[in-house]
Amino acid sequence: MSIIPTTNPLEENSSLALPQLSQEDPLFVSKDVDWKETAEAHVFKADMTGLNKEEVKVDVEEGGVLQISAERSVQREENNGDAMHRVECATGRFSRSFTLSANARMDQLKTSIDNGVLTVTVPKDDLNLLHVVSN
Repeated sequence: MSIIPTTNPLEENSSLALPQLSQEDPLFVSKDVDWKETAEAHVFKADMTGLNKEEVKVDVEEGGVLQISAERSVQREENNGDAMHRVECATGRFSRSFTLSANARMDQLKTSIDNGVLTVTVPKDDLNLLHVVSN
């Protein structure tokens, strides 16, 4: 008697195999976003590895809301007789919204992408410039 399985439990035909995702059903991609607030600015960093800058969108909405979103579509290649056996590159949409404090200068927002990391910097008004004079 052997307790060693004779088949690979992760093979496609196994009940333990990972679920297959249809190319037609977009996978909602979850991206983590770091938000750091300094004395001078709000700084957001998001891992956007594998995305072109054209696929990433940063919007300012009413009420001081910053929205970071991205969408990657399935890359369809011309059918020249070759058979595609498997497509595992993630596709889908990502969207995160952040409500910033009233002193955020949304009109001075700066963005950059370096080595797949999106950095969004939103400067803040310097509240220390306001002096209260009392008698």
